[in-house]
Amino acid sequence: MAKLIWLFAGAALAASIAVAQESPGQLVQRALALHQSGDPEKAIPLYREFLRLQPQEAQIRSNLGAALASTGRYDEAITEYRQALKSLPGDPSIRLNLSLSLYKSGQISEAAKELEPVHSAQPNNRQVTDLLADCWLRQGQNAKVIGLLGTALLEEKNLDRGQQIIDRILRNGDSAEGRFLMATAKLNAMDFNGAIADLQKAAELNPNLPDVYYFLGVAHKEVGDQAAARKDFEKEIAQNPNDFGSNLNLALMLKEDNDFEGAKRLLGRALRVRPGDPGALYQVAAIDLATGKIEEARIELEGILKNSPQFIEAHISLATVYYRLKRKEDGDREKALVQQLNAEKEAKEAQEKNKGR
Repeated sequence: MAKLIWLFAGAALAASIAVAQESPGQLVQRALALHQSGDPEKAIPLYREFLRLQPQEAQIRSNLGAALASTGRYDEAITEYRQALKSLPGDPSIRLNLSLSLYKSGQISEAAKELEPVHSAQPNNRQVTDLLADCWLRQGQNAKVIGLLGTALLEEKNLDRGQQIIDRILRNGDSAEGRFLMATAKLNAMDFNGAIADLQKAAELNPNLPDVYYFLGVAHKEVGDQAAARKDFEKEIAQNPNDFGSNLNLALMLKEDNDFEGAKRLLGRALRVRPGDPGALYQVAAIDLATGKIEEARIELEGILKNSPQFIEAHISLATVYYRLKRKEDGDREKALVQQLNAEKEAKEAQEKNKGR
């Protein structure tokens, strides 16, 4: 038995000597090959030996963290990822892997803290968004989930995903947040009546829920109920005077009623929230054009098109301004630009339509 123990000890010593005789480059290449072939356990000691020789190599330390995490050794992985981040603090992939290890080890609040800057750097990363949402859901921070996923669900026509999230939020009973989140998905899927029903229930459960009346106004506007939409936008502004969308939409309604002074006041407030927004600036110019302030409209429209040269409606209005100023050559140029932009738009739409077939 003693002889057998010495045989094992001798084999281990020989392996140790063999590793010690390898160059750092050989060590890391062998570690990577083992790791990629699905043998992280054998890769781990090679990574460690390499890092003993070259401790500053943050990417290899991150690889070590990944190997440790894949074997369930999350606490060790967390230590390696944190060490790697000292050298590469702006690397979102290392921070995401750290977040995953924290999440899998049950450190949910810490995982959320690490995920927030990753989400800021990669707002369209579905994995990051869903993981952060799950962390907040587990902590009961439903309002944060709304802020995180509301826009994402508006950009995706994915009611199934929205319903899964809603089911989790509603697990302990109906909630304003759950209703609101599902409504945003329905809005994107153009189920406006369904969205109205959810938003009305959300407002009933929590009339102070941010943005609920704005989205309700949008939904009512889409189904042609302008009176209801106006009341919704007014309610949102009463709660949040600086809500950009409500100020802009209500301004458009006042403009249609020829209440130009009221419309400009709301547009001014919207522009304080989003300075330089081309849509709001265009409405200011349109009001100036409608009220005979031609020179003011010209200056405003030229400024808009300098920053947003593809803005077709602004080109149309500027052509009108030039013709009123007896600048036929400039007006003809804007008219030709409108025709060109419309042709390009139609060609692009046709191309997208053909791709979808």
